[in-house]
Amino acid sequence: MVTAITQGVKISVETIYQDEHSNPANEHFMFAYRIEIENMSDYAIQLMRRQWFIFDSNGSVREVEGEGVVGVQPVIEPGHNYSYVSGCNLKTDIGSMRGHYLMNRMVDETSFKVDIPEFQLIVPYKLN
Repeated sequence: MVTAITQGVKISVETIYQDEHSNPANEHFMFAYRIEIENMSDYAIQLMRRQWFIFDSNGSVREVEGEGVVGVQPVIEPGHNYSYVSGCNLKTDIGSMRGHYLMNRMVDETSFKVDIPEFQLIVPYKLN
């Protein structure tokens, strides 16, 4: 698990290789990732947008950007957390992702970015 804290918001990421949804012979490697967003600040925040950079070990880079996460723009009260699971496919058995969320501080409508720490996407047999 990797973790980062930006402006009182803690992001933790876990990854799981999805063997049953992958097809290595056709260069299709599927990964799930679980993200927990913990609001350690004194103010309610809302996750408005996300931006991802997805790196394959063949040198390709994809950018994914859009509103919210998994179809929602959650409000996270101080001392609470929000978690979700999503997925990513790669053409190679090793890659990584990183990015940021655009948050809105509810008390004064201030926008700020929260870093999503870079995390590795590695098929388990590559670790042996």
